[in-house]
Amino acid sequence: MGIFMKEWLLSIADQFNTAFIVDDRWKYIVRGLGNTLLLTFFALILGVVIGIVVSAVRSTYDKQSDEMKKGFGKTLLTFVNSICKIYLTVIRGTPVMVQVMIIYFVIMESSSNKMLCGVIAFGINSGAYVAEIIRSGIMSIDQGQTEAGRSLGYNYIQTMWYIVLPQAFKNILPALANEFIVLLKETSIACYVGVVDLTGGANIIRGITYQSFFPLIAVALVYLVMVMFFTKLVSLLERRLKSSER
Repeated sequence: MGIFMKEWLLSIADQFNTAFIVDDRWKYIVRGLGNTLLLTFFALILGVVIGIVVSAVRSTYDKQSDEMKKGFGKTLLTFVNSICKIYLTVIRGTPVMVQVMIIYFVIMESSSNKMLCGVIAFGINSGAYVAEIIRSGIMSIDQGQTEAGRSLGYNYIQTMWYIVLPQAFKNILPALANEFIVLLKETSIACYVGVVDLTGGANIIRGITYQSFFPLIAVALVYLVMVMFFTKLVSLLERRLKSSER
């Protein structure tokens, strides 16, 4: 039994050495981690920008369409709102994997910048969910806040920018932080379009060593640690926001 255990441990150590130590293969995981964080960060920024625009259009239509007089302004708002609704329906109704492949293999087929394709694909996908998060935050603000802004001489855009949006963002920050965590995990499929992220680094090691256990377990552990870390930050943020309301 002792000899068997010793041989098993030597085998595990040899596999670990082959997977990570030989030729510094651990660097594939480190580089992949860097690419994953970059991809997630820039995709989230793009998603927030798209989300703000789409949520502004949707919430403006919900709040102002009944009060607006018929004319070019109302027609334009109705048209743009319809485009936004189609965008939300399509993006939230199709798998992110399919969206990434369409961006990479169809829309940006001529581009050799795989990271840019990934940022655009995941940013567009995240934007749909961020838009609904921000819209729910805007709609949760009491109508009296808008009327207060108007009484101060602000127009609708100024009221939204200076009064409504700051309050809405305070309410939705935890939800946006959770969207970041979801996006972080979703980017693991970027390797299927050639982005060397965490999963892509593990796949390179698998292709060299023909071993799957250690590379995949290492990637799973890295994702788990990152998610636990950001989840803890979200919980601290929620506590801080609750304490500031008292």
